[in-house]
Amino acid sequence: MIQLAVSLGDVGSLVQHPASMTHKSLPLEERRKHGITDSLIRLSVGIENAKDIIEDIAQSLEKI
Repeated sequence: MIQLAVSLGDVGSLVQHPASMTHKSLPLEERRKHGITDSLIRLSVGIENAKDIIEDIAQSLEKI
């Protein structure tokens, strides 16, 4: 349900990896200075049912 994307201009939930997406062009030290580590994941929660979002995240975490 949650899509890997920077922004779709919608109200749905998204997840992104800033170090390889929105801040990819910044040098590593500059990213670190701003707290953007390689392990940082950004979750933008949309208007879906909260229980569905939680279940989707739980399923994803079980896979990794």
